[in-house]
Amino acid sequence: MKTIIVIGAGAAGMIAALAAKSAAGAGAVRVLLFDGNEKVGKKLFITGKGRCNVTNASDMKTVMENVVSNPKFLYSAFKCFGSADIMKILEDGGCRLKIERGNRVFPVSDHSSDVINTLYKLLKNAGVNIKLNCIIKKLLINDRKCSGVVLANGSSISADAVIVATGGISYRLTGSSGDGYKFASAAGHKVSELYPSLVPLVLSEHDCTRLQGLSLKNVNAAVYKGSKRIYEGFGELLFTHFGVSGPLILSASSYIAGLVKNGNLRLVIDLKPALDKNVLDARILRDFEKYKNKSLKNALGDLLLQSLIPVIIDRMNISPETRVNEIKKEHRHRLVNILKDFEFTITGMRGFDEAVVTKGGVSVKEVEPSSMESKLIKSLYFAGEVLDLDALTGGYNLQIAWSTGWMAGSCAAGSLL
Repeated sequence: MKTIIVIGAGAAGMIAALAAKSAAGAGAVRVLLFDGNEKVGKKLFITGKGRCNVTNASDMKTVMENVVSNPKFLYSAFKCFGSADIMKILEDGGCRLKIERGNRVFPVSDHSSDVINTLYKLLKNAGVNIKLNCIIKKLLINDRKCSGVVLANGSSISADAVIVATGGISYRLTGSSGDGYKFASAAGHKVSELYPSLVPLVLSEHDCTRLQGLSLKNVNAAVYKGSKRIYEGFGELLFTHFGVSGPLILSASSYIAGLVKNGNLRLVIDLKPALDKNVLDARILRDFEKYKNKSLKNALGDLLLQSLIPVIIDRMNISPETRVNEIKKEHRHRLVNILKDFEFTITGMRGFDEAVVTKGGVSVKEVEPSSMESKLIKSLYFAGEVLDLDALTGGYNLQIAWSTGWMAGSCAAGSLL
């Protein structure tokens, strides 16, 4: 009987094993699924804050637009196995799903364990041999063909195809050791520089500490390198003791990962994106007329959250005790500019232990997009986060795992029949 080895029992690995069995028929191919953890889906368990944002139910065009790195490479994989396909597999397996804001898909129970348990049941029913607490030391490669693996205990297992679905190096506590990159490098593959992605940003200003815990909704944020705009988005962000986090910031991190180390990055927040400067100035004039006999610090409550007021006034370079009827036009215009361009200096990003995904990985130029097979080593396949593929939040990264995993598994099995 032909043997397929899948390394890594995360989202990509589990669906690859299932696809291999599905393509070959239950008894036609032996599928061995290895993982160094004590259970499958360990990273999947914590995704979506434990709710597991399974996928995104938007059309392919929207999904592709939310892929940051190498979206064109994924065209065949998404077409072969899209969001509707993974949703059908899970629901047919007994895991009911729901679609929320932004077409984000979650289990009805809001428990990631239901997704994992469903996949585990499907794997067992399909006859996949799951081997936990088993660490792969290296790949067996002879004459530019992968012929098996060597375990940590020194024993070797022969295989007709090997699928590397080891994930990245984010959330190391889930077993993301980066072994897949080592396997790929040893096989001659180029691995691009790795960065944490979908991760909070570190800012230099002391204002962050003063604003710690403040959540801003419906704001616009842009990142500039010099005068060039690198990223712009609308949504929600959160101030922390070190800088900023939240959905808007995590998305920004996907675009600036390789630029932070060179410095000169600015985060500019528009606190009032619905108002242009003229309309905002008119609004402030009305408030100032209403509170003309009060001090400035007591006249901005209708316009700003309380914790923002002292920081904004400091940036105006004016005393908070200044009476509103004494404020000059230049100060009012300065206030308008600060609210529309609330600026900070980005000095870094938080590390891999806080990153949702790893940016970078095995070069997709050396992998066949129609099968996920290595162009360098026959019978060696890659799937999921180990590849140089990443996307924004919203279920897109998991869909990359499902799509590339399914294609790798079904093509690996198909090549053996």
